[in-house]
Amino acid sequence: MSEDQNVQNTAPKGAIGRFLAMPADTLPKTLFVAVTLCLVASMIVSAVAVALRPAQEVNKLKDKQVNILQVAGVYEKGVDVAEAFAAFEPHVLELETGRFTDQFDAKTFDDRASADNPDTSVALTDDPAAIGRKSQFVTVYLLRDDAGAIDKVILPIHGYGLWSTLYGFIALEENGNDIYGLQFYSHAETPGLGAEVDNPRWKSLWRDKKLADENGMLQITVAKSVPAAGAEYHVDALAGATLTSRGVDNLVKFWMGEAGFAPFLTNLKAGEI
Repeated sequence: MSEDQNVQNTAPKGAIGRFLAMPADTLPKTLFVAVTLCLVASMIVSAVAVALRPAQEVNKLKDKQVNILQVAGVYEKGVDVAEAFAAFEPHVLELETGRFTDQFDAKTFDDRASADNPDTSVALTDDPAAIGRKSQFVTVYLLRDDAGAIDKVILPIHGYGLWSTLYGFIALEENGNDIYGLQFYSHAETPGLGAEVDNPRWKSLWRDKKLADENGMLQITVAKSVPAAGAEYHVDALAGATLTSRGVDNLVKFWMGEAGFAPFLTNLKAGEI
């Protein structure tokens, strides 16, 4: 066999062979290695995300329960969250009628998914809380005293601030008008400004405030100055966070108003809950 024939027989064959024969620092090989690494890394990340999803869901549920315990004033450091939360009664509420429904399982009902579902939500034209769609059903929580009477009512609230939608809970006394507490568990407001909604000092300002006056008019206000209705309806606005404060004011008024929990609160005050 001639030398030329030997070279021909040992030369790389086909596209793969020609690619492998290229020097390592060529552009095609560099791109191939980069793309391969990206694909492998993305597969690993996806696999880890899927594997951790159950744990993430458990932690998300626990965080929500902790926030409900805190806003109701029954959370203590080191407490067994699941055991403490068992004292709360979850109920799915139909907002329009202000009455509980057994159409859904209260333990698994997803308020946020319901708000995105056209079958269980409505698009808002009058939308001061800037939420776009409102679920017709929400999960509320009742806490009873030792005698079985309602002690506190925990209601979910949400609305847009400056940069994000704030999700939280408001706790009311058994009369449906006196506020026990308010706090948010999810938002992306500006640290040091709008994020001061998480400041314990500011959250404490909500304690013992009232929603409505003796005539049933909704008066609760988040503002820099005390409204004409009086200090018992006033929560001081966050310093340097005008738009976040306005957002909180709007969302609280929306959810405590006729489009929100007003029918339910009317039934509660009438002893029909």
